[in-house]
Amino acid sequence: MDIWFHIARALDGALRQCAQTLPQFGAGFDPAIKPSDPRHADFQANGVLGWAKRQQKNPRELAGHLADALRPQLDEALVGLEVAGPGFLNFKLSALFLLRWLEAYRSHADFSQAAASLFKGEKIVIDFPSPNTAKQMHVGHLRPMIIGEAIQRLLGFCGADMLRDNHIGDWGTNYGILILGIKRAGYSLDGKGPEAIEDLERLYKEGSALVKSDPAQADAARHELVKLQQGDPENTVLWKKINALSMQACDEIYKLLNVTIDVTLGESFYRDKVTRVYQELTETNIAEENQGALVVWHDEVPRFSRDAAPSQPFIIRKADGASNYGSTDLATVLYRREHFNAQQIVYVTDGRQQDHFQQLFLTVEKWFAKKGYELPRLRHVWFGTILGDDGKAIKTKSGDPVKLKTLLQEAVERAEKQVAEKNPELPADERAQIARSVGIGAVRYADLSQNRTSDYVFSWEKLLAFEGNTAPYLLYAGARIHSILRKAGIEQNDQICERGATAFETPEEIALARKLAAFPSALDNTLEDLRPHLLCTYLYELAGQFSSFYNANKVLTDDPGQRVRRLILCRRTLTVLEIGMRLLGLEPLQRM
Repeated sequence: MDIWFHIARALDGALRQCAQTLPQFGAGFDPAIKPSDPRHADFQANGVLGWAKRQQKNPRELAGHLADALRPQLDEALVGLEVAGPGFLNFKLSALFLLRWLEAYRSHADFSQAAASLFKGEKIVIDFPSPNTAKQMHVGHLRPMIIGEAIQRLLGFCGADMLRDNHIGDWGTNYGILILGIKRAGYSLDGKGPEAIEDLERLYKEGSALVKSDPAQADAARHELVKLQQGDPENTVLWKKINALSMQACDEIYKLLNVTIDVTLGESFYRDKVTRVYQELTETNIAEENQGALVVWHDEVPRFSRDAAPSQPFIIRKADGASNYGSTDLATVLYRREHFNAQQIVYVTDGRQQDHFQQLFLTVEKWFAKKGYELPRLRHVWFGTILGDDGKAIKTKSGDPVKLKTLLQEAVERAEKQVAEKNPELPADERAQIARSVGIGAVRYADLSQNRTSDYVFSWEKLLAFEGNTAPYLLYAGARIHSILRKAGIEQNDQICERGATAFETPEEIALARKLAAFPSALDNTLEDLRPHLLCTYLYELAGQFSSFYNANKVLTDDPGQRVRRLILCRRTLTVLEIGMRLLGLEPLQRM
């Protein structure tokens, strides 16, 4: 049998093929392959028990038939198979198999090429980070950028054809207020840089307060908005300048976080595409007029939010005839399907938008089914809130949201102090580069290592710690292995030094090799529900497994075969750690 990359998938496929040849089974049989307790096996197939119960057969007897059919396809020197308990199939990978697996997958390119079989060029549009314009980015914008970037890297690594669409909020009522504020203050946007966003925020706050207190000013703001919507030249120029300044400020943050964006198509891009949405949803009897608004009802689905009414409609055109998030989001799905040929669309937003996306997805499903359009897979990747020590959303002492740029700068400054204390001999430029990798990486990893649907408490002490499941711990683990390789006098990708390896023998060698071979399963688990924390957990466990191996086994021994196999373990651990860290957005280091 070939050395498989996705071992569990290969075993699953082999069992399904065998089952189709046996009268006791059939095409509907699911082997239910999953990793097993390493004390008994590496993988276990549990599907026979459920199948036997439905067929009213003896499960152990059925498992025996299936095992007999599969054994001729297995090289018993590589994979052992036995029937256990009431009808489990246990698969044990031999030490020789593990060595062959690590010899087959040496480099980043080897892993990437093999992982690409997961999505095989599927076109996926990911919607992130999608901030609103005319506002500074604050800590609340951190999660969509970090989570979205990690997910797009993971999907791309596993073969997807990614398109990263920054669906910014650049249209709507707030522009009437802001344009009025700019005109009242006589504020010029010419020659301004990203720092002007602070002025725009201030003008908007002042304008909002004025509009709430003075009905005449509220009417004036609405008038400015109508002028913008009708293409008034002066207001259009102001709107364009506001967005240009906003994107300058955002781009600075994207660069700091190494966030990749392909296109930026905001809400304004779809304002002339909503008429088709209204027409098609009306003619298919999916939408109806209700109190002047155009709405879609989805009474069959319970609401996520406690305060959502059970019969709350999905509004796709407001009573005054204006579009809203519902109408532009529907137009966006159609555009992405027809223009980008999207087979899957992933939205990364906070959990408060669950109701909206549930109704959006249901509306799209009904609409596309009635019109005969091909439906892309729609996925909402939602996340919780970053909390302060008081258990509330993190804010400054004045009560304002923490500015994201300030937070990231502080992370780098704190990291540089730590690096200087641990290694004062480092040149200033190298120390600065390491500090940036550690500081930004620590903020990223502190977020990604949490289950994304949970809230978490932000703690400088925890995220910059060199112990525990943190970015500094992983970065140090990688740098440590680089040090071992330098001491051995070999390069990370030098294949000549791997000739003549003997099979793994010690418990620590075998445990580490097994953990490395589990990398594809970690990718599968992470991608199943797009939860990056599962990859974080795997990398943390891998680093710990390497530490156990290294503490118990001398690498640079006099025995040639032993030395080579242990260097293979060092190099593959480094390769997998660095692949994993880069997928999460961390920048690996060669020394710290």
